[in-house]
Amino acid sequence: MTDQHGSTASFDSGDALPGATILPAAAVLAPALLLAACGGGGNDPTAGTTTAAPAPVVVVRTAPTSAQASRFLAQSTMGATKASIADVIDKGYEAWITAQFALARATSHWDWLVANGYNVAGNINNTAGFDTTMWRQLIVEPDQLRQRVGMALLDMLVVGIDTVNLNWKQFAAAAYVDLLLDNAFGNYRTLMDAITTSAAMGSFLTFLGNRKANATTGAAPDENYARELMQLFTLGLYQLNMDGSVKGGSTPLDTYTQADVAGLARIFTGLSLATNISTTPDRYRQPLVMNAAINETGSASFLGISASGGGMAAIKTALDAIFAHPNVPPFVSKQLIQRLVTSNPSPAYVGRVAARFADNGSGVRGDMKAVVTAILLDTEARSDTALTTATAGKLREPVMRLTAWARAFAVTSPSNAWSFGDTSSQSTRLAQSMGRSQTVFNFFRPGYSPPASAIASAGLVAPEFQITNEQSVVGYVNYMYGLVANGAGDAKADYTDILLKAADTAALVDEVNLLLAAGQLSATTLAAIRTAVDSVAATATGGPTNRVGIAIMLTLAAPEFLTVK
Repeated sequence: MTDQHGSTASFDSGDALPGATILPAAAVLAPALLLAACGGGGNDPTAGTTTAAPAPVVVVRTAPTSAQASRFLAQSTMGATKASIADVIDKGYEAWITAQFALARATSHWDWLVANGYNVAGNINNTAGFDTTMWRQLIVEPDQLRQRVGMALLDMLVVGIDTVNLNWKQFAAAAYVDLLLDNAFGNYRTLMDAITTSAAMGSFLTFLGNRKANATTGAAPDENYARELMQLFTLGLYQLNMDGSVKGGSTPLDTYTQADVAGLARIFTGLSLATNISTTPDRYRQPLVMNAAINETGSASFLGISASGGGMAAIKTALDAIFAHPNVPPFVSKQLIQRLVTSNPSPAYVGRVAARFADNGSGVRGDMKAVVTAILLDTEARSDTALTTATAGKLREPVMRLTAWARAFAVTSPSNAWSFGDTSSQSTRLAQSMGRSQTVFNFFRPGYSPPASAIASAGLVAPEFQITNEQSVVGYVNYMYGLVANGAGDAKADYTDILLKAADTAALVDEVNLLLAAGQLSATTLAAIRTAVDSVAATATGGPTNRVGIAIMLTLAAPEFLTVK
């Protein structure tokens, strides 16, 4: 087998991992994915009703076990490590979260690109460096909770680098990801300001240089951002109860009308780049400014309010009005729960988190620290009982399967090349690459349910299944096979520690199970992996390396790893 970098995939220079141990996993992976349960509580009988005041979020203060700590890290980081598991056990969940909130970013994506020489003239019209800095931060930076929440926000507040119509694309996209990461623990209202004045977002949703209406030509302001700001970033299509259920039952009530979109679009006219200097990328880090000559200064009405006078004051009025809308707490909270914990949170879970969004306990709306804490410490996230329900959890995003492996086994790139690159090909890589969505709807939508499936029949959603098919399943297995064996360029794993357990099949498989799958592999899966490991003698040439490779690769292909709970 050949990996995606042109080299022969082998776990040892003299002994390639036997293909027979991989093919069965690939054969069972597709049906396992299609049948795997993703999410919890999608058919709650109280859906569509207004719930009572939510109960307090449950804060877990007892010392977690290793498996519980690993499960927590699967929800709150880009992947568990032995050190991070020990840290969670030592601190406890709440103190670990508090410590993560206190961590400053080691370096921004922008500064890293500059420090590593990507701001040279030869890169003015390409994306060189973007994937590199993204993979590096996701895998090695210590502010793992920030990285995970930032990627959740990138799934929701989408900008894709390939559809940014600017030069210095890598810097424009890096600046956008930076503002998500910088505001991940701030206030959602501040984040709304930041994305509205982002050059990358302005280009991606075509409101950069948006012009006021022209009565002579009949031209109207571009409505793209106005629509997506309401539909995808803040409100959603239908009015919601605080528990995320839709008002109106079988006849849902619209959140906004086309007239609201048109009115709001008038307000988002005039936003332009801060300077016209294009020989450096610096202007893409600066917030957009108002060009009065193309800004609509007349009255604009939407969502029952009116703004006049134009300029940044009108934008503030508009964003304040949207932020105050009752849909924002449940709409944003539910999507964050979906990205971190479960595809189908119960209405009660959504209601508890939405209540914290609406009021953090000190009268502050939109406090992301309070929201993230509520999500991760809720009883539905932390209780072991959740593991026993048929609808718990979510399909692990493909990128997070790679980073789980990379973090568990200490992948480094001495040259700082981090050569994973664009992994969005579904046939040869992961079918996903952070920051490379082609549309504002992301690689997958929060309400997606596989047609004619058991998931759909149960009334559940499984967003990540939108990029799951026979081609992407095989592509993932083959791609990870090459990475586990050879890495990507000099981005390679360090198996030194796990090789110490290579001769002890039970200890080896248990360790991999803990690190990658939070100890959730079933007895049947564990037995199958142990049998495959035992098919290679520990005393054979390359035996220890191959035994480790088999244990890791088959765990990466196991349904219990793919369906994280």
